Amino acid sequence: MADAALTDAVRAAGLGAGLVAVGVTTADAFGSTRAVLEQRRGEGLAGSMQFTYRNPARSTEPSRTLDGARSIVAGAWPTDAGAADVTAGHGRVGRYVWRDNYALLRDALGSVARVLRAAGYVARVLADDNALVDRAVAHRAGLGWYGKNANVLVPGHGSWVVLGAVVTTAALVVNEAPVDDGCGSCRKCITGCPTEAIIAPGVVDARRCLAWLVQAKGSFPLEYRAALGDRIYGCDDCQEVCPPSRAAARHAPTTTGAQSSVELAAVLRATDDELMARHGRWYIAGRDPRYLRRNALIALGNSADPTDAEAAGLIDDYAAGADDLLAEHARWARGRLAERRAS
Repeated sequence: MADAALTDAVRAAGLGAGLVAVGVTTADAFGSTRAVLEQRRGEGLAGSMQFTYRNPARSTEPSRTLDGARSIVAGAWPTDAGAADVTAGHGRVGRYVWRDNYALLRDALGSVARVLRAAGYVARVLADDNALVDRAVAHRAGLGWYGKNANVLVPGHGSWVVLGAVVTTAALVVNEAPVDDGCGSCRKCITGCPTEAIIAPGVVDARRCLAWLVQAKGSFPLEYRAALGDRIYGCDDCQEVCPPSRAAARHAPTTTGAQSSVELAAVLRATDDELMARHGRWYIAGRDPRYLRRNALIALGNSADPTDAEAAGLIDDYAAGADDLLAEHARWARGRLAERRAS
């Protein structure tokens, strides 16, 4: 029998720890989600992305993560939603990493897990983890609805959240139904994507999505370099045009300690160790900081003052360097600066 008192205690613990939404669902397999992951991977829409696509059977079957799992507690942690503070020579960063939101999320979910463990149950915290499809969990647990940009939108917060869960052996009272769709006929995220990566409502082609391409290995696709603009990590465009997310942003409190941009020249001058110390909590392909430099070169070519001798000198240094990947992107950035200077 589901434990109502424990369920109430779990919800109170999560909300008291700073989560803006807490819901409960069963630990049943996410069969339809597995089918979607396998279909999209088969169609190539995942590109080189491995997160939850690597092993859909595992990431959609909670019992593979925790033997005897009976319930999942889903939680949403709020990210910064206000306007980015980006000055000349800086590269924009996605809001979800303006601060270490996943660490904050894990701490809050840890409060939930402690309540469950104190009651004698096993509980495992999962956040930003290949082991579980967090959006499907959040949707089934009633935290929000699927937007056309494939993000889960939480009432009052839009998509300005990061999601995680606690899988447990406790039998908890589950949410009866998911939140009703709040998008209606709106298509602003679809038309607002700079690379047309949202190819159908709820369907994103990762091979076009800037938020993924800045994380992917290898050469940045030539056809999307200009669209990257001044971004170095992440892309929030589909969220910034979303009416529920825009409404949430208007009422977002002012926060301190958030990093909405990074100095591009500093990225290009830093050593590997310095870059990893500053940005190691980001997902960096192969933990290789030269991918941050790759992104910074593109962003510099797109956004630097075309008459800035310092920016041009940095680009020239990389263009003449021994790293073929970075030299190629530097040559593109040099050409981009020349193109902008002539326009």
